[in-house]
Amino acid sequence: MSEKTEEGKFMLRAYSPKEMRNLYGVSPRTFKKWTENFKNEIGEVKGKFYTVAQVKIIIEKLGAPGIVEL
Repeated sequence: MSEKTEEGKFMLRAYSPKEMRNLYGVSPRTFKKWTENFKNEIGEVKGKFYTVAQVKIIIEKLGAPGIVEL
């Protein structure tokens, strides 16, 4: 399953931490630093995946992967 729809928009679904890091194109250390300040809002990973709600919080805080806001 692709992370992006045909229109190039981000697909909101459950992602593993590794998938999230890959979407943002950063190392585990960088992703951890980026999400440190709102770790309490995200909560713990459920099994091996962030839930859709957790992914939504990450996107709200960091912006959508691959989209640059000017």
